[in-house]
Amino acid sequence: MIELKNLHVKVADFLLEQVDLVVSKGEYTVILGPTGAGKTVLLESIAGLHALSHGEIILDGKDVTGTAPEARGVSIVYQDYSLFPHLTVKENIIFGLRVRHTAKPQIDEALHWISGLFEIQPLLNRLPASLSGGERQKVALARALITRPHILLLDEPLSALDAESREEMRSQLKTIHDKLNITTLHVTHDFEEAMSLADTIVVINQGKIAQVGPPAEIFYHPSSEFVARFTMARNIFSGKVIGRDTKSSVFRCDAIEIFASSDNTKAGFAVIRPEMLQLTAEKPILISNSFPGSVKTIVDKGANILVTVDCSPQFECLLPRQQFEHMVINTGSPVYISFLPSSVHLI
Repeated sequence: MIELKNLHVKVADFLLEQVDLVVSKGEYTVILGPTGAGKTVLLESIAGLHALSHGEIILDGKDVTGTAPEARGVSIVYQDYSLFPHLTVKENIIFGLRVRHTAKPQIDEALHWISGLFEIQPLLNRLPASLSGGERQKVALARALITRPHILLLDEPLSALDAESREEMRSQLKTIHDKLNITTLHVTHDFEEAMSLADTIVVINQGKIAQVGPPAEIFYHPSSEFVARFTMARNIFSGKVIGRDTKSSVFRCDAIEIFASSDNTKAGFAVIRPEMLQLTAEKPILISNSFPGSVKTIVDKGANILVTVDCSPQFECLLPRQQFEHMVINTGSPVYISFLPSSVHLI
């Protein structure tokens, strides 16, 4: 378990401030935020690499605020792996145990266990320079976990990998976490990574926590305009609630009125994620929110197509490629944008 109480950390001109966070034992928590938000500073503060200006760090019920890094039961893995180039894979992995003066039989037993866990036995006598990126990351993780830490800190561990290796390592991280049940904090910029791994997501902005919650809550019920924009909600409209019926609030934005399944009568923004929009050539029947418009731009994103439709205001719709190709639409095509009131989140 990790408990941070009113954490303040100053590193050069950057200030991490008023950080209160509880991570349950065995939980996989992903930290998201723009570049320079303080994600790495937060990890390194937990690891004991930065002195606190104020606050407390409690790990597994013990106050470790003034405890040396090596005595915290924490391991940290960076995106550049930080392997010793002159040591073999085996020597890299057991380095932490040797520093602790662990007996050789125990080292051998631990090495057998961790190399089997990551399936890297054939690599043990090789040097890091001869390994692929994915193999180096496995070795870095094995080195971090062989000491049996209570907490694992991962600072963008997959960002340097190619797409195939990243997907493989993401799956392996999930498997390892399920097997070891180790409390994990994982910094990433990758939303797919966050959604597939996290029990909880922490969003940080300018040194402060902006929102904490399950992945679905962060992406579909952002607590602020910043979180909505950061998580690429794309359709974020300013306006105000002008009325309410038995089921929905009515939100006015520019010249249109949007029905939302919400009782937030003081909202200033309506948020609809692009994948929640429907795009049709004909006006749909029995949908509360339906607006005519014309296609302004079409952006190919591989498996999906991002279509911008000018309805005054503009909507951005994310369509699966197969659906888009079936519709046969082009720039300037007349279309209808529609969405359910339950797809609208009011802030």
